[in-house]
Formats: sequence, C-alpha cells, structure tokens
Amino acid sequence: MKNKMPGRPTNGKKVCAIAVTYHPDAEFPARLGRILRQVDALVIVDNGSDEAEIKMLREVAVNPSIILVLNSDNLGVARALNIGIQRAVTLGASWVLLLDQDSCVDDDMVQNLFAVYAAFPNRDQLAVVGPGFRDVNKDLREANLEARADPWEEVEFVITSGSLIPLAVHAVIGPFREELFIDSVDIDYCFRARAKGFRLIKTRKLIMSHAIGAATQHGVLWMNKWTTNHSPDRRYYIARNDTVMLREYGNYVLGLWALKSFGRCFRWCKRIALYEQMKTSKIVAVAQGWWDGIRGHMGPRPRRQSKKRKATYEKSARTNSGP
Repeated sequence: MKNKMPGRPTNGKKVCAIAVTYHPDAEFPARLGRILRQVDALVIVDNGSDEAEIKMLREVAVNPSIILVLNSDNLGVARALNIGIQRAVTLGASWVLLLDQDSCVDDDMVQNLFAVYAAFPNRDQLAVVGPGFRDVNKDLREANLEARADPWEEVEFVITSGSLIPLAVHAVIGPFREELFIDSVDIDYCFRARAKGFRLIKTRKLIMSHAIGAATQHGVLWMNKWTTNHSPDRRYYIARNDTVMLREYGNYVLGLWALKSFGRCFRWCKRIALYEQMKTSKIVAVAQGWWDGIRGHMGPRPRRQSKKRKATYEKSARTNSGP
C-alpha cells in the first residue's frame, strides 16, 4: 500500500489506530475490541507500565492485527504517538486514528469520521477530523444533527483522542512535539497545521466517550464550579505547556503572555485550594510549571534524580527511534 494523498476512503480502509497506554485498567482490552472492528491495524505504544499490565497487553497483542511497542520508561504522549505513527507508515497505512487508553469509541465512529471527511468541500485542506465526544463526568445531550446544515464544524483545535489524520498531510505538518511530553501536544499540532494553511473539523455528532481528568462539580451560592482533579504531575505539565502555547502562539505584545499565563495559573490554584485533594503538592506543581514555562525548560518534569531519568529517557528514545 503506497503512502499518498487520501482519496475517498470508506469504512476505515487503510486506517491504523494508535493507542498510547500508561498503566491501563482491566477494561482496556474490551475497549480495544470496539476499535479493532473498524480499522485495519492497531499499534499499542506503552509508556512504562508495570509487569501485570504488560502481561495483559501481551495477551491482547496475540491478535495478528495488533502491534505492541513497549517503552521501558514513560517517554511522554508525544514521543509515543510519533513511535506509533512510524509503525503505521511501515504498515502502509494512509490514515491514523489516535486514541487515549480510556476513550470508548462508538461502533460506527470511523464510519462517521469518514462521512464527515467526505462531506467537507475542501478535503485536500484537512489536517484532522476530530470527534464530537461525551464527557463521562458531565451530563451532556446528543447533538441534534437534523437541525444543523452540516454534520461537521470547523474548529481551531481538536483533542488528540479520536482524531483521524491523513498521513500524507501529517508528513507536511511534522511530528508531534516531544519536548511538551504531555498536555498541549494536540494544541501545538493543530496550531502548526493551521499555520501551514490546513483546516480542522470535528463531527457534530457525539461518537466517543471520553473523560477530561476526573471532573467534579461544586455548588457555590447560585453557581456551579467544575474542577478537573488532575494529579500534581499533570498540573505541572498543564501549567508549563499552556504558558509555552501563550508565548509562542498568543500574539501578545512584550511580556503580556506571561501575565496572562500567571492569571490562569492563579485561577487553577484557587480551584485546587477550594475543591481538590493534595492541595499543596498540586499548587507547588502549578507554580513550578509556570516558572519552567517562563524559562522554556521543557521535557519531563525535573526530579531529584533528573540526570538518571534523563539518561533513561534518552536511552529509550534511541532504542525506539526506528520504525
């Protein structure tokens, strides 16, 4: 199968799904079953899960349609996606479907993504077709498709999970930005795609269930406030990479991007202090993330054994640099 600009695909033909795992739960194999029925191949890229979880993944990978790549350490989402895409290219795929380990796709998800792609008038300009999704932490209603003129809407960016990407266009945009490690990886990719003249759409129909953190709702007087309850590490990456995105794509004069980022981080810290557990460690993580974003310190979150972790990261990256 030659890699070329996409034509008019049908029902998942020439599609390779890529799922990034990091300590997947016991229900992960069941979710994979929904994906496998809709694509030609599946690449699982694991980022340093434990022995029991790797055993589960090996059992799943006995299926000849599945390729399992095991990283000895957590290389980050961006690096794992790039490894998976390299494998998809060697398999001769024309499209990749990117998925988080906890996303649950509908049985006709790929069919709907391609139907929206076919309905778009300028298909050669499309970089990503993203999914409308249900946030499992919130009560959302299905979109009313009949009330809309088009089954798609154009957007500035889409989330990574559920994104359908033509590999020929991906080759023009370039790989996912590995120094971000996790969080804002999708935003950076979409911004680079738009800078090159490509467009992004997502389905109006909700075709996937997905969770943004472990969101909880809290009543304050007459208002309802949501907080995501992300771990301290995720809080670090969110704060740092959001700061970097504002600096690089925000078009702020002088240093106003830093003030904008500080304001966002302050609001996150306020919600952490009011509603979340592990308040101190999370607030410290946000502060560290903001400061590293200001200074441009990228890659994995610094640790006391940062040199050892950096050596492991670089060794693993070299090991997985080939297809």
